[in-house]
Amino acid sequence: MSQKVNLAIQVLPLGIAKKEAYKIIDEAIKCIKRSGHNYAVSAFETTIEGTYDEVMEVLEDIQLACKKAGATEVLINMKLQRSFVKDIFISDKTGKYA
Repeated sequence: MSQKVNLAIQVLPLGIAKKEAYKIIDEAIKCIKRSGHNYAVSAFETTIEGTYDEVMEVLEDIQLACKKAGATEVLINMKLQRSFVKDIFISDKTGKYA
């Protein structure tokens, strides 16, 4: 399947101070940015657009980036929207607000 999906990702580093947690979250967002995929950062999560395999690869990269940034444990909340017949775009949901 090569249809584009949307994956919303919320990274919550566990067991560390808030200031350090935000540094780790920033590294996760940098990882998404480096992926080259379309994405949108919001207050509670970041949504990324790509094929299923591509976003799952980014998800793995995010976990490794969090570990490298000092996280010993992360809780990752995810929401996936996938169609088997058409592409899913972030702009379909938020374009009217831009």
